[in-house]
Amino acid sequence: MSLSIRNQLPGTVTAVTRGEAMATVGIRLSGGQDLTAAITRDAADELRLAAGTAVRALVKSTEVALATGRTDGLSIRNRLPGTVTRIALGEAMAAVHVTMDDAELTAVITKEAAEDLGLFVGSDVVALIKSTEVALATARQG
Repeated sequence: MSLSIRNQLPGTVTAVTRGEAMATVGIRLSGGQDLTAAITRDAADELRLAAGTAVRALVKSTEVALATGRTDGLSIRNRLPGTVTRIALGEAMAAVHVTMDDAELTAVITKEAAEDLGLFVGSDVVALIKSTEVALATARQG
């Protein structure tokens, strides 16, 4: 299956906390960063998620925000530091490619935001991803 989702990050489940309707899933990415996904409990059960399960964390590029300064005081769980490696500026939007340890993310933000942040190739940034914006995929069938 091919997907249009730009960000597909391989990792391993470290913990699953099941609630009444939702589950939070801790993931260690291949580069060592930690990521949290908040998915429905039904999805966690159907995927048979448990510590040690290999997964791909899927995040649409439009759901990745970028920060150039401190990120204290935010409720966003996923804060992944990286370096801007490429910027494609359009009339209204910018695709910003960020390299992290052993992974790359694409963030699509407004051109104005990219300019306001002063982004350039080599900028240090933090990619911010809400846990509810992280989908998970496994190789398991059925």
